[in-house]
Amino acid sequence: MLGYCTIGVNDMDRACAFYDALLGEIGASQLFGMDRIKFYGTAPDQSMLALCIPYNEEAQHSGNGNMVAIPGGDRQGVDKLYAKALELGATDEGPPGERMPVFYGAYVRDLDGNKLCFFEMKMG
Repeated sequence: MLGYCTIGVNDMDRACAFYDALLGEIGASQLFGMDRIKFYGTAPDQSMLALCIPYNEEAQHSGNGNMVAIPGGDRQGVDKLYAKALELGATDEGPPGERMPVFYGAYVRDLDGNKLCFFEMKMG
């Protein structure tokens, strides 16, 4: 259902260094892009995350209520992504833990203030 999600960044090189290392933990990499936008994923026909310098060339601002949720695979994967993000300079927005019986998640803000969730969801 989701093709890709775009988040704004102010410094593309800094953002790429962060996401190269973070998303490499789950087998994703930069698939393609141009100077102002880079697409990350595992394959071009799967959901992707895009980093972009805003088209209007104004400073990036993280949205209030906007969040990108990245599957961690399992609880250990969620914990690993959370720790890696903090190691890379992200700020804590909620440590790993069970949020409801079917949802385990952890929350951070990337270097530009974009909110990320790493999660595992088990239905049934």
